[in-house]
Amino acid sequence: MRVAFAGTPEFARVALEAIAAAGFEIVLVLTQPDRPAGRGMKLQASAVKQLALARGWTLAQPRSLRLDGKFPDEAAAAREAIEAARADVMVVAAYGLILPQWVLDAPRLGCLNIHASLLPRWRGAAPIHRAIEAGDPRTGVTIMQMDAGLDTGAMLLSEALDIGDDSTALLHDRLASMGGRLIVEALRRAEAGSLKAEPQPDEGVTYARKVEKSEAQIDWSEDAAAIVRRVRAFDPFPGAGSVLGGETLKVWGARVGSGAAASAQAPGTVLAVSGSGIEVAAKDGSVVLTELQRAGGKRLPVGDFLRGFEVRPGLRFG
Repeated sequence: MRVAFAGTPEFARVALEAIAAAGFEIVLVLTQPDRPAGRGMKLQASAVKQLALARGWTLAQPRSLRLDGKFPDEAAAAREAIEAARADVMVVAAYGLILPQWVLDAPRLGCLNIHASLLPRWRGAAPIHRAIEAGDPRTGVTIMQMDAGLDTGAMLLSEALDIGDDSTALLHDRLASMGGRLIVEALRRAEAGSLKAEPQPDEGVTYARKVEKSEAQIDWSEDAAAIVRRVRAFDPFPGAGSVLGGETLKVWGARVGSGAAASAQAPGTVLAVSGSGIEVAAKDGSVVLTELQRAGGKRLPVGDFLRGFEVRPGLRFG
């Protein structure tokens, strides 16, 4: 089977590598243009592009696929590449560009999307983050037949897993591996003509809006459990943060505390400090901070962090 692939980050790279390892012919790879990254803001190729270059696959990086959009010449060139590829199917995973109808219709079997949630819950841009933030006990991967809507297409395969205490970084890796395995199974079923589609239910639809940097600041007037979930959800991006002593600190590790002395203190007040954690008052209890980072510094366990930054009871996070 001839497979075209559209994807950009590491989640997509894992799937592309799994498809190739399963013996499917990769006839075209679409990925986002190189973006500035790192302290030097130098242009950096996406994870998918790096793999495509290493394997010698045909690569296209249009800024848009809309023939009537801002970059019609790039869209037209991409259309020419897609038509020349003669793909039986296109697999899409975290590509980052909207696929116009002409793209959805180009492959014989259409476009299959690897989505990191149990649809119809958490359609949209940030399903992993939002599942953790909401306190969902489970999530998973859905292989979907793409249509013109936002993650509204028929479901082809799905599999669930328990979230546990994972951060987005850890859960991402588990779901990426699952996605690679499921898309290979879906392609094999499609090749055999045994892939069955099931419409998404009308009930249970939620939308996972894009995560913004403005969400990073911890609101200590929230419930302790909600704060801890947000710390996990925003690791590695954008990183939960709070101001103490005029300096913004990143909080990478946290757990719900006993909250024994929290009720008499304003939210954000430091209750206790030790090498195992900084306990901070929240709305309904307390949060124990276990891993922190100063601006320009490294992520450190709290014991190491306290050697270079003084924190004492009575101070208040803002």
